[in-house]
Amino acid sequence: MQLKSTVLDMCEQLEHRGPDDAGSWVDAEAGVALGHRRLSIIDLSSEGHQPMCSPCGRYVMSFNGEIYNYRDLRRELESLPWRGHSDTEVMLAAISEWGVEKALVRFNGMFAFALWDRRDRLLHLARDRMGEKPLYYGWMNRIFFFGSELKALCAHPAWSSEINRDALALYMRHNYVPAPYSIYRGIYKLAPGSLLTLPHTDAGKNQAGKISRYWSLRTVAEDAEGNSFSGDEHGMEDALDELLRDAVALRMEADVPLGAFLSGGFDSSLVVALMQSQSKRPVRTFSIGFHEKEYNEAAFAGAVARHLGTDHTELYVRPAEAMNVIPRLPSLYDEPFSDSSQIPTALVSQLAVGQVKVALSGDGGDELFGGYKRYDLARDLWRRIGWLPSPCRRWMAAGITSVPQHVWGHADRWLAPMLAKYGRPGPVGDKLYKLAEVLAVATPEGLYRRLVSHWKKPVAIVKGAQEPPTIFSDSGQWAKLEDFSQRMLYLDSMSYLPDDILVKVDRASMGVSLEARVPLLDHRVVEFAWRLPFAMKVNNGRGKWPLRRVLYRYIPQAMMDRPKMGFGVPVDAWLRGPLREWAEALLDEQRLEGEGYFNPAPIREKWSEHLSGTRNWQYHLWDVLMFQAWLEGQRS
Repeated sequence: MQLKSTVLDMCEQLEHRGPDDAGSWVDAEAGVALGHRRLSIIDLSSEGHQPMCSPCGRYVMSFNGEIYNYRDLRRELESLPWRGHSDTEVMLAAISEWGVEKALVRFNGMFAFALWDRRDRLLHLARDRMGEKPLYYGWMNRIFFFGSELKALCAHPAWSSEINRDALALYMRHNYVPAPYSIYRGIYKLAPGSLLTLPHTDAGKNQAGKISRYWSLRTVAEDAEGNSFSGDEHGMEDALDELLRDAVALRMEADVPLGAFLSGGFDSSLVVALMQSQSKRPVRTFSIGFHEKEYNEAAFAGAVARHLGTDHTELYVRPAEAMNVIPRLPSLYDEPFSDSSQIPTALVSQLAVGQVKVALSGDGGDELFGGYKRYDLARDLWRRIGWLPSPCRRWMAAGITSVPQHVWGHADRWLAPMLAKYGRPGPVGDKLYKLAEVLAVATPEGLYRRLVSHWKKPVAIVKGAQEPPTIFSDSGQWAKLEDFSQRMLYLDSMSYLPDDILVKVDRASMGVSLEARVPLLDHRVVEFAWRLPFAMKVNNGRGKWPLRRVLYRYIPQAMMDRPKMGFGVPVDAWLRGPLREWAEALLDEQRLEGEGYFNPAPIREKWSEHLSGTRNWQYHLWDVLMFQAWLEGQRS
């Protein structure tokens, strides 16, 4: 009974991920317990209840996510006995027939699951190819934990939390904790495309288990370089259109109301266009608007919705309403996470869940098809500085920083046009200092790491930390790709996409019991995208050219050709205004010193400069504030 009550208590922490049903399964003799919270999407009957046992009795599964090709797999296995119509039952049948590894490569979906093999006494944990669904695991006090969110693990009576200062340093650099690390020492994230197998004989031994890759983005990228797409633009456009239509159609399968997020940008507009072209009724679409013009895409979303004929809902949010989300963020994201677009993502999820239970999202296009401006910036910078010897670049950096920023401001008239293409508008001195930061890097990957870093020297900020290796710093993890541009896409697809973008979408949507699906990350689309040379992805400086070509079949080009805006909120202004008192309390020097995680001096310096308006440190400060707010929540 103790095992059952414990696993149910842990599941209770995840009620938001599955408010429709709860279940547990216990093998007291083996000391194994599985729990589940259900968000009913496919087969709403009790036949979809989890944890679910296979008909042969060998396997028991707890599964989070969706297998989109489950109908095709079921037809292949039609001779087997069936109870209901859920994708979970199909997964168990596939595993029973083909084995875990062979079944995994047949699944097209987003998933994280735990599978107990009663015959061989093996625990299997698996995660989908691109990391759409989360899975944490680790040992603590001789007990092996696993779950979709850390709050479930924290509910176990044996939990003894200890913040991993090394992971905190990584967070300060990236604004997220990259896999395989978590904010807690000894607890890890299973990497996308991975299978962890733990024999029962390792129980209580703190053994990590065997981790294998059933699908590898590195292999996909490297193999594609020798097997590039050989057709012309028209052939590419036809092939991608067909792939995307099928990926979207598969993700429209649901026994509950379904809709889509529509920001008005290329990716979400393309997803909605493909949905509407395959739907007999208007697709429900949702967008958030802001009264601050530079952050508002709602007008563009509305125009796309009218052109496609969707059933569109938009909500204009005032600053106070957006800021009301902030107190919920530490609990929502479970570990420190400071991508400020978490705020509008949470708002649009809350808007959508009032009408639908599933929403399709356009994430992934930037990483697959070269949509970020920073790719152009990094290429241009390396072309300009890479040919110079490192000592010369370091000398130039020292020369720039030897002149105070305000003095550089006197040369604004002739320097500003030269620097206009680099980053957002801002003081010339600020831009030159940032340029100095990248001058001394040794490799193009090092340059890119610098560009995507927030705090450039996080170990100087986090007390007692040593920054562990990540894919950005460990050359052994880099894919062997000739093109620097493709290497940047690879780095982002391996870390920024699963650890930031997909975390943001999963937690914001599941936090309100809404399932978000991402058709652009269908593994067939991913594999096709990697076969395209970078020159096909970016055309005359316009990123995501393949997606644009397909989109123009459904929406007039004139409606879509405009600068990329992103999905943000004016955190910089809020910190100087309505959030100032809240931030000041969290950044109090005595508080920082007493808590013992941060060196207060550089944080207070940035806070002072930000308040004065001489520098914009919103990203660096938001990193600290989100950790501080999370830490405060841990103590309450």
